[in-house]
Amino acid sequence: MGSVSRRTWLIGGGSGVALAAAAALNWDTASRLWWRVPGVDKQRKEGEVDEPGVHWVAASEGNLRFADRPADYVIDRVVIHVTESDFRTAVKVFRDPLHEAAAHYVVRASDGRTVQMVRELDVAYHAGNRGYNERSIGIEHEGFVDRPQNFTEAMYRSSARLTARICKRYAIPVDRKHIVGHNEVPGADHTDPGPHWDWKRYMGYVREAREAEARGGSAARR
Repeated sequence: MGSVSRRTWLIGGGSGVALAAAAALNWDTASRLWWRVPGVDKQRKEGEVDEPGVHWVAASEGNLRFADRPADYVIDRVVIHVTESDFRTAVKVFRDPLHEAAAHYVVRASDGRTVQMVRELDVAYHAGNRGYNERSIGIEHEGFVDRPQNFTEAMYRSSARLTARICKRYAIPVDRKHIVGHNEVPGADHTDPGPHWDWKRYMGYVREAREAEARGGSAARR
């Protein structure tokens, strides 16, 4: 079952849920035990976020892998997604272990409000490519790829500030090699963020926010 159809199935309901849940949870428990070795699991505080001002809503542990990034995996990409749902539904399915996917952040269209669902040090299952999952931060944006009206100024600005600060934290270059769409991930079967996502506008906002961050940092050091 592909990730797009899985999201539709979760929203609309499906059969064999109990058996699927048991299989998913058993597999996830076994996979997480393998990763619980000294030096991998950092101490976590309930509700702690990586980005000031965002709200914490935990994704299901079945939709991520605990890690110790960037100590174990270098973070050098940001992947831009579109939810193909409303904001509430996206948050709901990322909290469901049957979904088998989640992003680090979800940005609301109307006002740019952002929730963090996976810590940046952990590997979120968002890109459909293991290598990209391990090296990237995933940001979901509320909306549908065929509805340009979903991509609001508030959303672009809020997301751009978040991406700029992620790039600063991990010394990621602000360019289209390192800030990519889900559709650009090797082997991806998704089309988001789609033809109506304004990359020129978005990257301009990211650069603007990154330059403001750099000026602020320089001022703080003087």
